[in-house]
Amino acid sequence: MIKRNLSRKIMQLARQYPVVTITGPRQSGKTTLCKMLFRHKAYVSLEDIDQRTFAKTDPRGFLDKLPHGAVIDEVQRAPDIVSYIQTVVDDKQQEGFFILTGSQQFELLEGVSQSLAGRTALVKLLPFTLSEAYGLKKRPPQLDSVLYTGFYPRIFDKKLNPTEAMSFYVNLYIERDLRQLINVKDLSRFEIFLKLCAGRTGQILNLSSIGNDCGVNYGTIKNWISVLEASYLIKLLRPYYRNFNKRLVKAPKLYFLDTGLACFLLDINNEKQLASHPLRGALFESFVVSEILKTRFNDCKNDNLYYFRDNIGNEVDLILDHGIHIDQMEIKSGKTVSSDFFKGLNYFSALNKDIKNSYIVYGGTESCIREGVNVTGWRDADSIKA
Repeated sequence: MIKRNLSRKIMQLARQYPVVTITGPRQSGKTTLCKMLFRHKAYVSLEDIDQRTFAKTDPRGFLDKLPHGAVIDEVQRAPDIVSYIQTVVDDKQQEGFFILTGSQQFELLEGVSQSLAGRTALVKLLPFTLSEAYGLKKRPPQLDSVLYTGFYPRIFDKKLNPTEAMSFYVNLYIERDLRQLINVKDLSRFEIFLKLCAGRTGQILNLSSIGNDCGVNYGTIKNWISVLEASYLIKLLRPYYRNFNKRLVKAPKLYFLDTGLACFLLDINNEKQLASHPLRGALFESFVVSEILKTRFNDCKNDNLYYFRDNIGNEVDLILDHGIHIDQMEIKSGKTVSSDFFKGLNYFSALNKDIKNSYIVYGGTESCIREGVNVTGWRDADSIKA
């Protein structure tokens, strides 16, 4: 059993709140983690049709069968149960009474925000971090192998072929769940949409371009993108501006949160194909952004990630806004640190006096400080304080 970095935080919150709600993408390890941390609690999965029917038709009777609380898995399958959970926890006045998990955060959070406000802690569990997946390995992994494999726990637990595992994942989970939510009538167009998004990982999002390429209107593409983001499959990185409102209206950059899934959608079938692939740099950038985001989520911190680009092409890949100061980061897949790596950082530093730390994460393995910049090898990417 691989210990998850989020474990300690979950146990802390279970001593402070009557309900802990854990969301994240399908197969990110929520069920396994809950069973490990809360062995003494009853476990109920609402994927089980009998349990789901019981919870929907007789919610009070369902909860009466759980007098000492429980782990309730995939709670969004019976969203009305959350209102009845509120009544129970208000009566019991006991911390850590219910542990709820859900894969579809938009449905789940609506019920949680309405019924459990002030009663629940909310944590987000993404697939493994680099250190979780490879921390105990005697032989350090190779970068192309890491990018191709991705970080979904089942691949490591069962030693699965990543391409086969992602094929089943897309067919069984993504298409099933998302088709239910957005009523996709033409599955082939949705499959094209997923592949087009993978081909644009690390790029500024152009909804019209994607719509034109797969023959779907702008509004539909916008809806599909929002569902991918709410399902923790992609991350939309907003641009950084001094005027905070501008961050919300300018085009974001799109990143897949798991490079293994992106590789599958790009028809990359082994790590050797990745070595010379034109999107290798974009996949490496997606990997680093995902690692930084996992670090934030594992500390129960909100997303604070942005990017910078001006109208003449000056850019910084990642801006971490800490409120009183900011950090900046360039992400380069090359194994050799060159002077070009510092160009964007130097430009942005001249514009901002609030920068505390500057980073370069690159495709090499040696870490050092150069020209006042923390040059970090990719194997140390998840050690950066986000």
